Amino acid sequence: MKCRTDSRTNLRNGFTLIELVVVVLVMGIIAAVAAPKMFDAASNAKVNSARQSLSVLRDAIELYRAQNGEYPGDLGSGTDLADDLEPLLKGPFPKLSVSGAPGDGSVVYETDGSGLGSATGLSDWLYDNADGSIKINVSTYEAY
Repeated sequence: MKCRTDSRTNLRNGFTLIELVVVVLVMGIIAAVAAPKMFDAASNAKVNSARQSLSVLRDAIELYRAQNGEYPGDLGSGTDLADDLEPLLKGPFPKLSVSGAPGDGSVVYETDGSGLGSATGLSDWLYDNADGSIKINVSTYEAY
């Protein structure tokens, strides 16, 4: 017994132009959605690093206060925050890599106890040695 084969099934050997266009459009849509998330990853990493550095500094300030009975960075004694916290930090004093920060680990001091406002000088950190509060001194990240 012989089976009859349909000659039309043997004619289709590749994709049609419409199928290829649809695949390219779908890939383009996926790339348009995924690309911004991939490019924003570096910026998110810098912000998370700044938050972590701020947390480490706050912990070191509280540890210094617990050990010495006063907040670090007493400008009257000739020492600054980085020198006081150096033994408590595992590594160098943190520098910021977020946009808008100089990235040199500099600190602007508020010594009058009025709380942390926005500093006029360009620095990485804003620190009040009257109450031990510290924050990132970049206008974009003032909430941290």
